[in-house]
Amino acid sequence: MSATLKLIWNYIRKNPVFVIATFAAAITTIFVKPDRQYLSYLDFRTLTCLFCVLAVVCALKNVNFFYILARRIVTGFNTARKCVMALLVITFAGSMLIANDMALLTFLPLGYFVLSTTGMTKYAAITFILQNIAANLGGMLTPFGNPQNLYLYSKFNISNTEFVQIMWAPFVLSMVMLAICCLFVKNEPLTLPPAEPQVVRKRTIVYLILMVLAIAIVFRVIPYIVGLVVIPVVVWMLDKKALKMVDYPLLLTFVAFFIFSGNMSRIEVVRDLMSGLMEQNTLLYSTISCQFISNVPSAILLSQFTDNYKELLWGVNIGGVGTLISSLASLITFREYVHHFPESRGRYVLLFLIINFIFLGILLGFCMLL
Repeated sequence: MSATLKLIWNYIRKNPVFVIATFAAAITTIFVKPDRQYLSYLDFRTLTCLFCVLAVVCALKNVNFFYILARRIVTGFNTARKCVMALLVITFAGSMLIANDMALLTFLPLGYFVLSTTGMTKYAAITFILQNIAANLGGMLTPFGNPQNLYLYSKFNISNTEFVQIMWAPFVLSMVMLAICCLFVKNEPLTLPPAEPQVVRKRTIVYLILMVLAIAIVFRVIPYIVGLVVIPVVVWMLDKKALKMVDYPLLLTFVAFFIFSGNMSRIEVVRDLMSGLMEQNTLLYSTISCQFISNVPSAILLSQFTDNYKELLWGVNIGGVGTLISSLASLITFREYVHHFPESRGRYVLLFLIINFIFLGILLGFCMLL
């Protein structure tokens, strides 16, 4: 194999999701020729939020923030099971406040630091998978917890009270199932290396302020363009290396995925098929749709063919668990795991599918009985 082919193959191995997403997007351009409408596919606010959070997280890594925070967690929860439970609670609660994607971008690095600094990376796969599920299902209770919720909440003009009434039952069941899963992590004690690195206090404070700014953008308190200007400039002034560390293939993966889902929604055969299926069973087919085109595009596409927003909400939320592409958050988790453990991606995918489909089956059956 030539040097060029080796470089290409190594890139594909390191960025499989990006390559697959790009290929899928390219295939759809055969059916929907590129035009001005392509620009409407791209959610620039989401892309900006992702970039800003990634930049701040990289900067916080470089000042040992996550390492110190990991030590605090291990000190307070001194066994593997308790630490995993603490990580799930943080991720679960975080997804309700700052959306599932942002919660994972913030807390997955923390999970890795907790496990790597205590020599417990054997639990990395199940911890990442459960954090992913916690982020996807924890966000279902609030309109802004998941992107598809915000869209449907606005489109159907659902009141806050009604929204919570619809989602509280599967939300509670999700919490119980996650707690049960923690029992599969042994209650073995954790030990830390004796040395504790110093924190650069001033930089850490600045970066935490930038993180608050990024969260404010998620809540639409501040226009995203402000974050796109302020955050990169400040990070560049304090730590140029952090900007180089940003996972740009992940951002491009989102771009490719937006193009793929946007084109799918414009293919007449797909639209006709979805219309017929939604008349039969909104809950079942919205859940199935998520497994192939993800929950956000499913919500946008299927909302055109039904007024049954209750079952549609259930479907596009519980449908976020399942395949790797059922939720964009799952792609973030997979990308982060492969970054740290590229040699065990196959084992991760297998375990991911087993656990996710168990959750999906139970939640789907539960919602059908409601």
